[in-house]
Amino acid sequence: MKHLPIFIDIKDRLVLVAGGGEAAARRAEAALAAGARVRLAAAEICPALEDVIEREGVEYRPRGFQAGDLEGAALVFAATGNAALDERISMLAKDVAIPVNVADRLDMCSFVMPAVVDRSPVVIAVASGGDSPILSRVLKARLEALIPAGLGRLARFAAAARDRVKAAIPDARKRRHFWEDMVEGAIAEYVLAGQGDKANALLETTLADAQRGPAHGEVYLVGAGPGDPDLLTFRALRLLQKADVVLHDRLVPDAILDLVRHDAERVFVGKRRGEHALPQEDISKLMIKLARQGKRVLRLKSGDPFVFGRGGEEIEALA
Repeated sequence: MKHLPIFIDIKDRLVLVAGGGEAAARRAEAALAAGARVRLAAAEICPALEDVIEREGVEYRPRGFQAGDLEGAALVFAATGNAALDERISMLAKDVAIPVNVADRLDMCSFVMPAVVDRSPVVIAVASGGDSPILSRVLKARLEALIPAGLGRLARFAAAARDRVKAAIPDARKRRHFWEDMVEGAIAEYVLAGQGDKANALLETTLADAQRGPAHGEVYLVGAGPGDPDLLTFRALRLLQKADVVLHDRLVPDAILDLVRHDAERVFVGKRRGEHALPQEDISKLMIKLARQGKRVLRLKSGDPFVFGRGGEEIEALA
């Protein structure tokens, strides 16, 4: 990665925006949306900034940038349209260790601005490292179409339910299973549809069921196909990211294994030099044992597990 993707809390902190054009307006709007105070330095401003300078938390200095404008700033945006001035602002900011972004000058930036899909409190950022802003905008447009407008409402619902869920399901792994099922199930659908009463009623029923007894685990058999991550089905990708334990063989490529949730346990059950393959009977017993512990188990094989592997035997053992 060219840059470390992070989100910075700038609420009530000062952000300097130097420049009076559309680029400066976009950066000032972004800073204000994140709760920052904005200092704007520009001799002339565009119509979009005329509204901005009237807002609470905005300090407008109606003249060109001066070095003193940096005082107290946590972030700096240079968007004057004057290449020499923007470069000077960048150098001054870097000299005093203030992160700086220069419009259309990647070489002068210490951080870049991504394209943003805002479903607050859920925020998704897309960046190309400055190589192709157009590509970032195209990807943003696709995500805007895919992600429900009410996703932020779902996040707030989950936050409000967190304490109840923790009290009802004290086991951390089982609690993660609950949340994974919740955000893809009927409760989430009710929330996204604005039917909060139904969502809360179903939540209470689900939590009551969870308290009655331990949940059984699950076992999934997934074929990695020819080994290209782009050829995995959406279902296979979701299972890779939900599994607690992944049993895999030697032919599953690293590009596929990299998609497994980072804290999932990986168990090699194949054959390689210096190691004997785990007998099929033992693999089946291991899957059953792990599932009885309430874990989500993924048996990951290269190719098609029913054509090239012994998926049929494993299904029979699990039945």
